[in-house]
Amino acid sequence: MNTTITLSQSRLGLLTALLMGVAASVLAEGIPSLKEVYQSHFEIGSAINRTMASGTAGWPARTPELMASDLALVQKQFGQIAPENDLKWQLIHPRAGADGYDFAPADAYVEFGVKNHLSIAGHTLVWHSQTPNWVFQGTNPPPAEATPPAAAPGAPAAEAGTNGPGRGGAGRGMGRFGYSGPRASRAELLERMRDHIHTVVGRYKGKIKVWDVVNEAISDNGTNVLRNSLWSEIIGPDFIAKAFEYAHEADPDAILRYNDYGLENPAKRAKLIQLIKSLQAQKVPVGAIGSQAHVNVSTTFATMDQALTEIENLGLPIHITELDVNSAQGGQRGTGADVAANAAATQGGLVSDADRKLAEAYSGLFRAFLKHDKSVKLVTFWGINDALSWRANAKPLLFDRNDQPKTAFDAVIRAATEAAAGSKQ
Repeated sequence: MNTTITLSQSRLGLLTALLMGVAASVLAEGIPSLKEVYQSHFEIGSAINRTMASGTAGWPARTPELMASDLALVQKQFGQIAPENDLKWQLIHPRAGADGYDFAPADAYVEFGVKNHLSIAGHTLVWHSQTPNWVFQGTNPPPAEATPPAAAPGAPAAEAGTNGPGRGGAGRGMGRFGYSGPRASRAELLERMRDHIHTVVGRYKGKIKVWDVVNEAISDNGTNVLRNSLWSEIIGPDFIAKAFEYAHEADPDAILRYNDYGLENPAKRAKLIQLIKSLQAQKVPVGAIGSQAHVNVSTTFATMDQALTEIENLGLPIHITELDVNSAQGGQRGTGADVAANAAATQGGLVSDADRKLAEAYSGLFRAFLKHDKSVKLVTFWGINDALSWRANAKPLLFDRNDQPKTAFDAVIRAATEAAAGSKQ
C-alpha cells in the first residue's frame, strides 16, 4: 500500500478535520441528541451509504463541508447504523465462487461503525431483489409460465447494481423474478445460500450484532402468505427457515431478524403473524421482528399503536428498521417500499403544509413507539437527512439537506420529554 501523502492531500485532511470540528461544534449548540433523549427507551439509529462509510465522494454529490457535517450529525444523533446497500448480495457477492466476493465496501462500513462506537446492523442476507442472476442459474428448465415475453429490439438491460439510494432494484435479464433462464436445483441453491451466509456472517461475527436474515418475503396482495420468488419456487417455503438456520450456525450470538414493510396494513400484518408463528412452532431462531415503517404523513398514532400491539403478541423484540415519512403528494395512499414504485410515490410535489403534517406524523409515531417501549428496542431512520434519503424529493426525515433540524425533529424530542414528564406525575 502506498502511504505517501502529498501536500494537497495533507491540506485537504487538515481542512476536513477543521470542518468536522466546526460541524460538531455547531451541532452541539442547543440541539438535543436523539440517542441521548431516547436512551432509556430504545436505541436510535440511521442507515448510512458508502460515501459516508468510506469518506470518499459518491452519491449524492456532497461538498467536503457537508460530508463533515453529515459525519458530525451521525456522531451526535445516532448510536446505531445500518448499510443502505453494501451488504446486499449483489454488492458483496457479485460473482460465483470463493473469489467472487467484494468485501472492501462492507469492511469500510463495519470499520466505520467500530471506529465511531456504533452498534452495527447487517442488511440483508436473503432477498428476492438485488440478488445476482448467477445465484439462481443451473441446468433445470424454468416453468413455462416463468418465461417472459421477448424484449423489444434494442431495449436496454436493467442495471445490475447500485451505489445510490439504498432500497433495491432488479438485476439484469428482467423476467418474472429478474431471472428467467435455466435454474439451479433445490440442493444447489441451498448450498449457495449456506456458503454465502456462512461467509458473510462469519466474516463480521462479533462486530455485526443483528442481521436482517430474510427480507420482504411476504406477499403484498392475495391470500398467499409468501410472495412468489425464485427462492420459494426453487427451494420451497422452507427457504426462510433454512436461512435462519445457516445464520445461527455462523453466529449463534447474533440477533436474527425477519424484516418487512407495510406492516401497518392489517392484512399484511396478519400474514406476518402467521409466518412468524409457523417459524416459532418449528423452533426457527427468529430473534426479532423488523418493521420497516416506510409510512406517509397521514399515518397516525392509532395506526402504529394497533400494529405494535398485534406484533408484540408474538413475544419478540420489535425493531423499526427503515423509518421515514413520505411528504410527497404521490405517496399518500400506501406504505409500500418497492423501489419500482418509488418514482410515483415521490411525485406531485409536497403535500400542503408539509412541515406541520410531517411533525404531526412523527409525533404520533414516536408516541406509539414510547407506549410500546418494552417491545420496541430499536428505531432506525432510513437515512440521516433529506439529501441522503432514497425518497429525497419527499423530504421524509428529521434533518434537511444541510443537516439542520426540522420541525419534525422538535416534535420527536418533545414526545420523549412529554413522556418523561407524564411518568413522573
